[in-house]
Amino acid sequence: MTLTTIVTGTTAKAREAAIASVLDPGVPTALILEGLPDGSLSDTLFERPQLHIVRIAPGCPCCTGNLTMRVNLNRLLRRSPARLYIGVATTAHLDQVHAFLSQPPYDKLLKITKDLQA
Repeated sequence: MTLTTIVTGTTAKAREAAIASVLDPGVPTALILEGLPDGSLSDTLFERPQLHIVRIAPGCPCCTGNLTMRVNLNRLLRRSPARLYIGVATTAHLDQVHAFLSQPPYDKLLKITKDLQA
């Protein structure tokens, strides 16, 4: 099972800094980051051998039918990461995002951890 953490915060910079502060360089990790970086942190911060990053356009994953999230999540899970961080731009529908990640097939692939707030 992939340990999965939802990361919230007011800016992309804050969310990415929170993730960077807890990354373990030796652990295969995947990131799904909603929204574009704000230019404050570069992807060089995340240049680690066992780290895979996907950036998705802003838009509530539960309101947009989960298609973008589902496609990227499935691709990343094929790599069998030990950790997954999902940075979301808004907490308005956080319960629905958790519900989506708790449904099949993700209920057997992911172990949701406590949210990380930036």
